[in-house]
Amino acid sequence: MWKKSEPVEPRSQPAAEPQVQASFAQRGSGIQAGSRATIGPTVSIKGDLTSEEDLLMEGRLEGKIEIRQHSITIGKRGQIKADIYGKVITVEGKVDGNLYGEEQLIVRQSGTVRGNIVAPRVVLEDGSNFKGSIDMSPKEKAADATVPNKPPVGIKST
Repeated sequence: MWKKSEPVEPRSQPAAEPQVQASFAQRGSGIQAGSRATIGPTVSIKGDLTSEEDLLMEGRLEGKIEIRQHSITIGKRGQIKADIYGKVITVEGKVDGNLYGEEQLIVRQSGTVRGNIVAPRVVLEDGSNFKGSIDMSPKEKAADATVPNKPPVGIKST
């Protein structure tokens, strides 16, 4: 508690600055669980984009997006001309390119996709717009197809 007898020292920095510094100190050099990067609607990128956290893309991108271990959401204002690689890919905006989802791919009602989809689980919501092909082959089946002379399950080879 503050007592009138104690002298009050004036602050040399604005009050908001120590809070910002404390926020960075709490994060350290690692990335917080549940953190998500956001690319705003006024941002336009030509080139490849990679990240070590989830991504919300509301801007424009021409190139490639590769975030295989995290989720990618193309927001309603997002306009992408690129191949996209991600764990879970959700499209609410417009994508011209192939989509490669490690776990799942979702095209929302507001989403438009012009390209091929490769993912084990695919959701096309009613009203979504899609032109391309869908490959939902599980990775295990694809791996088995490359092993020569492998007998079918339950049949012994002699």
